[in-house]
Amino acid sequence: MKLAGKHLALRGKLRQDEPMARHTSWRLGGPADGYYVPADLPDLQNFLAQLAPTTEVLWVGLGSNLLIRDGGFRGQVIAPLNALKQIELQLDGDLYAECGSSCARLAKFCQKKGLAGADFFAGIPGTVGGALAMNAGAFGGETWAAVQQLIMIDRQGNLQQRQADEFQVSYRHVSMPQTEWFAAALFRFQPRAADEESNIRQLLRQRNASQPIGEPSCGSVFKNPPGQHAAQLIEAAGLKGHRLGTARVSEKHANFIISDSDTLAADVEALIDYIRECVARQFDVQLESEVRIVGEAL
Repeated sequence: MKLAGKHLALRGKLRQDEPMARHTSWRLGGPADGYYVPADLPDLQNFLAQLAPTTEVLWVGLGSNLLIRDGGFRGQVIAPLNALKQIELQLDGDLYAECGSSCARLAKFCQKKGLAGADFFAGIPGTVGGALAMNAGAFGGETWAAVQQLIMIDRQGNLQQRQADEFQVSYRHVSMPQTEWFAAALFRFQPRAADEESNIRQLLRQRNASQPIGEPSCGSVFKNPPGQHAAQLIEAAGLKGHRLGTARVSEKHANFIISDSDTLAADVEALIDYIRECVARQFDVQLESEVRIVGEAL
């Protein structure tokens, strides 16, 4: 990956031809041309300022809700996980969280600080950046319900502070500028009442009982249609356990697709299309995928 011009020395880790199967929750994907782990936010600003303006950029956190095709990604991956991970409770009560912080870590931080309304983050298998980008939710909670302000970063590495009401937010969707990404956010959570206990453990037990935790998946594949549940429609279509190649619909939760060690991304993509076709044919419902599919096929 070529960098343009002369700038300050980078302090992060830049790798070439990085196998993306190492960085996605499906454990699938061909190599990315470039893979950068920034040292911190100023280092990321410096890196973006040096990146050629025509280079395609892909942000990857925990790699859930992401399918990278077998031919890989012709561009630059930015990996903020465990790099841009600062979480801080500010004096005014707002909570600052950088995009590379895991949602589970955010939930535990709020639990420790006696803040209510963040327990649901424990059930989101991603980072704060990904949760902001898609208004991720779990157990009836949604990310943007607590968002106050956003710190955005653009292609040139410039930071811009924006208010939450500048974005159009809906179920699993956020409209945002094409040339900016979420670098951090300010959340507002209320203090937990004296007699109110955290229910993170209960929520995680509920998740473990109903979802195929421990098997390679991306999380939920499809959004729930209005007034319906994608998993119920897929199960009613007789697709629980259905296989295509070595990719299969989970027997435990029909809105999960499981991969094996020899699964191809092409098999998962084909299975997503097949599920959508079956549900549309049987129930006249168009399932919308939550999964972002990028890269080149072999």
